[in-house]
Amino acid sequence: MAADRQNINKSWDHIQNKYVGTGHSDMTKFEWASNQHRDTAASHIGHYDMLSYFAVAQNDSIGRVRYQLLEKMLQPCGAPPAKQEDET
Repeated sequence: MAADRQNINKSWDHIQNKYVGTGHSDMTKFEWASNQHRDTAASHIGHYDMLSYFAVAQNDSIGRVRYQLLEKMLQPCGAPPAKQEDET
């Protein structure tokens, strides 16, 4: 039973190192939310039916909606928060 846990932890570490969006223990809430928003936008851009649905709903062209989603991928959650300095 303990060997299974070690194998699962090793494979999980491998997955976290291989894929950026899976997160890690030092990831901030802002980084996690940004990854989620980027993944969602990339999925919408990659699925033409969803992209055309958004275009019809917004009364825009498909190219304009794709461009807006690409622009949103740069800073999906706004500007990053200011880093706090340690007071030690």
